[in-house]
Amino acid sequence: MIEGTSTAALLLIGNELLSGRTQDANMAFLAARLAEIGIPLIEARVVPDVTGIIAEAVNALRPRVTYLFTTGGIGPTHDDITAASIAQAFGVPHVLDERAAAILREHYPPGELNAARLRMATLPQGAELIENPVSKAPGFRIGNVYVMAGIPKVMQAMFESLKPGLKGGAPILSESVTVYLPESKVAAGLAALQERYPGLELGSYPFQMQNRSGTRLVVRGTDPKALSDCRAAIVAMVEGLGVEGLGSESARSDRR
Repeated sequence: MIEGTSTAALLLIGNELLSGRTQDANMAFLAARLAEIGIPLIEARVVPDVTGIIAEAVNALRPRVTYLFTTGGIGPTHDDITAASIAQAFGVPHVLDERAAAILREHYPPGELNAARLRMATLPQGAELIENPVSKAPGFRIGNVYVMAGIPKVMQAMFESLKPGLKGGAPILSESVTVYLPESKVAAGLAALQERYPGLELGSYPFQMQNRSGTRLVVRGTDPKALSDCRAAIVAMVEGLGVEGLGSESARSDRR
């Protein structure tokens, strides 16, 4: 794991994710954006819309990371129980937040703020609001837990609202080398390089492309010099195996 000043975990909440009805798009976005500010995402879990399970997962994850992010379950319907579940996890009341209610009253025309919509203003007591520039119903933060919507467009806007308050480190950079060999052929060399560069994270990812199979070798870290040296060592290793068709790419931050 890449060492850093801060770490993060993600809790994805929703029956629709576990049933396969909805494919999650939030983890890829969050991992990439956190990498840009030097906060590695070290764990992600998916849980159903069950209060006890959500509360248990929150209490298991939040002591282990600097930031715990959750997505899903903060809408107006009966199965949107994330706020109540997190209130249970923290042992605080689940109450109407007048600040959030005021935002909703301003957003909806007179007579359209019904009881269902007002549920979105019922939060754990003492929570701080997270701005929602898209649909206005705010997310919230309590302790080191940041609660955001499950809809990707809304979640992304919420994250941009809270991002300035996050404390990270050097951006997590990545480079990759693509080689048309199976993982087994590069495993020994890659293991040796991992020992040689303990401050970096090396991984191998098999693929099939245009009837050819191969392996993408990825190196991640925060030290540009070490990253460049390691990539050169990877290239030398695979070229030493007599491989043709070598390709490579690099990124300012990890977006693979």
